[in-house]
Amino acid sequence: MAQRFTVTYFIRGADAAEAKARALDIALEQTVEIPRAAVPKGYVEDVILGRLEGLEQVRDGRSGFLATISYSEDDVGGDFLQFLNIVFGNSSIKPGLKVEDIGLSSGILDLCRGPRHGIAGLRARAGIGQTPLLMSAIKPVGLSTKELASLARDFAIGGVHFVKDDHGLVDQRTSPFSERLRACVAAVGEANAKTGGRTSFVPNITGPATAIVERAKEAQEAGAGGVMIAPALAGYDIIRTLAADQDFTLPVVSHPAFSGANVVSPDCGFTHRTFFGTLHRLMGADAVIYPNFGGRFGFSREECLSISAACSAEMGGLKAIAPAPGGGMTLDRVAEMRAAYGNDIMYLVGGALLVDPGGVIAACQRLVSKIYD
Repeated sequence: MAQRFTVTYFIRGADAAEAKARALDIALEQTVEIPRAAVPKGYVEDVILGRLEGLEQVRDGRSGFLATISYSEDDVGGDFLQFLNIVFGNSSIKPGLKVEDIGLSSGILDLCRGPRHGIAGLRARAGIGQTPLLMSAIKPVGLSTKELASLARDFAIGGVHFVKDDHGLVDQRTSPFSERLRACVAAVGEANAKTGGRTSFVPNITGPATAIVERAKEAQEAGAGGVMIAPALAGYDIIRTLAADQDFTLPVVSHPAFSGANVVSPDCGFTHRTFFGTLHRLMGADAVIYPNFGGRFGFSREECLSISAACSAEMGGLKAIAPAPGGGMTLDRVAEMRAAYGNDIMYLVGGALLVDPGGVIAACQRLVSKIYD
């Protein structure tokens, strides 16, 4: 008999009777997608049909109910995208519904082996202990390969552990992917030779479906230290596919571009912790970038800390991953972030280092000093 996993949904502004009716509708919509009276008796009704397991009024100030619905692993068929479809397929189109939490079964954990490296592997690659990681990004789009490689070199000399492409850098004529990859790997290598550091270059491989795996393998062969993908653009299964590929060994960093609609509504989409924490660990991301509180994107402190907690919460043995808050971060906010996140964090600081009057290298060194001194 297949096991069942659960999804808890927030149902906005309903009384108990309406909430129950909507919950039962979710159970139908997410599985058989036919009227209840038409559901065949036996296996379909007893196993395939979603099952309402619990319904309780929300006690956190919101108006609505939490409905917990269980689904059979047989609904999924060993397919990660079908798992996402069961979690929130057609029902995501209906207003006033939000995925609050996901309870995993052993079959889902077998399907989703999670990250290959996690935060521990990223620290090992950087050659550090139980301390924060540092990341920055070369930008903007429009600079030449030579100019971008020079920035990568300066970040590495300054002590940043991971230097990534900006998410807008793909294969533009001013800096084609393969040319930029080789130049930045070489530039970071030169910096490491000079400083004795272990900085890694992380290219953005988000692109056409036919190109993503090819670029991932090219990055590995060129000596990159990881790859970055925006799964909301590239597809939610691509990170899981790379993480499970025995011939691909690099860490994968997830970028949040195009994913905002999944979380920004208070009563539609996913909770921040479920989307950026639970789902990204199931995908196999080793680090997840998301907008930090106090930056330019509007995530609250509570939302950000819920993501960070989900990155390391016990989840069937899946490795903890690195939360990488960024987006308008400044050096002056390091102490505040240290107090909020502790050591299990990857600081993502970009633009603030580029505009520092002392130059990129000095700015990076001051950042390092603020974090480690």
